[in-house]
Amino acid sequence: MLQFITHPSEKYSIAEEVQMVIEGGCRWVQLRLKDATDEEFVEVANEVIPLCRESNTFLVFDDRVDLAIKLHVHGVHLGKDDMSPAQARELMGAEAIIGCTANTAADILSLRGLDVDYIGLGPFRNTTTKERLSPILGLDGYRAVVAEATAAGNKLPIVAIGGITIDDIRPILSTGVNGIAMSGAIINSPDPVEYTRSVMQLLAEINPRIMH
Repeated sequence: MLQFITHPSEKYSIAEEVQMVIEGGCRWVQLRLKDATDEEFVEVANEVIPLCRESNTFLVFDDRVDLAIKLHVHGVHLGKDDMSPAQARELMGAEAIIGCTANTAADILSLRGLDVDYIGLGPFRNTTTKERLSPILGLDGYRAVVAEATAAGNKLPIVAIGGITIDDIRPILSTGVNGIAMSGAIINSPDPVEYTRSVMQLLAEINPRIMH
């Protein structure tokens, strides 16, 4: 599976980014606008929501639980300093998608017993987002974290995040993670639609049953 995380760009609007990855076959988008006011966030969300609904694309907000409820999107992705997943679940209900950020096996295991749908584990390498404040995992880090968490009973799907490119996908998935989150690599490519299409084709090739 591929989750696209919106990425500030001088070349495209956020709505244009989302339209391009949808055209490329991606069906899971995280709207991430860390520095936006609620008003600015809603303005962009109102452009993105119809694109996702028309294409049956899952849309989650980065944080902004109250806005996710108000605007009736599929769910949220919660950072370690955001609302607790238990509180988000209570507010959003059983059907909402709730993802949580993790940087270590201990982070993953701290979510045991909570109603969480997936984990965003990273960063794989340096990025321009806040994940750079956490230690870089790399392939060895992913292997170690996934092995430790799995041995301790983790059953939650793990999505790799942080500076990932198409060339990283096959080796990253070999570490035992279940999906990939991408952002800058897609938007900074010469043709984001074609890049997304190539990523989706590669994921399908690696695992024909993989959830896109």
